Amino acid sequence: MIFYFTATGNSLYAAKQLDETRISIAQAIHDKKMHYQAEQIGIVCPVFGHEVPELVREFLEAAVFETPYFYMILTYGNRHGGAAELAEQMLQKYGICASYINVLLMADNFLPAFDMNEQRAIDKKVEEQLETIREDIKNRRQYIAPVTDADRAAHREYLARRARMPEDAFSKLYRITDDCIGCKICTRVCPKNCFTVENQRSVWHPGGCITCMACIHACPMMAIQMNMPEKNPGARYRNENISICEIVDANDQLHEAQ
Repeated sequence: MIFYFTATGNSLYAAKQLDETRISIAQAIHDKKMHYQAEQIGIVCPVFGHEVPELVREFLEAAVFETPYFYMILTYGNRHGGAAELAEQMLQKYGICASYINVLLMADNFLPAFDMNEQRAIDKKVEEQLETIREDIKNRRQYIAPVTDADRAAHREYLARRARMPEDAFSKLYRITDDCIGCKICTRVCPKNCFTVENQRSVWHPGGCITCMACIHACPMMAIQMNMPEKNPGARYRNENISICEIVDANDQLHEAQ
């Protein structure tokens, strides 16, 4: 059994390589009884600012996992900033003892910092990493990915940068342009139900947004734009092995809003 959270397909792709029983965290967060039992239970998710996304933290805090082998795979795109150590500390806070925590280098979807075309062109040896992780889990390896002082320094630097940003910076992250055709894809890939369509045009509601960027990458008309500079405004990303329908299936909150 493996739980995953995905925005542009990387973590879903990893989850598909690790277990046949896959459950979307964006859907499981609504389970009335969040008690799960299996021989092994895994979590696969990206890191945002080196840490587990808010939605995943909310799920982990509320859920009960009954398993002899709990593992976590954290996908990242440039610098993990000690993500394994930070995740272990978080899990301990929630009373979860992890047998295995590893990091997985994949494409980074953070548009202000990375050109998506460049990210696609970089061979990050994803399959080799996944093979190692798959063997580790098969053999029930006890392992927490090592963290260096440089990793910790990178995280402190990130936190300092965030502290200097205006409090409302991320509430003004996106704008919807006249290219919007009201297709509703944004409403279905957003795991926090932050979009509605009014008069055939998308409206973004920033309250609850976790800046996963599923919406801006999925928009077929590129009608969702950022209010801050991008490395390449003409490029978007989705894992080449994952369809938009799979991301919709993972994140669609419309049935919860009805």
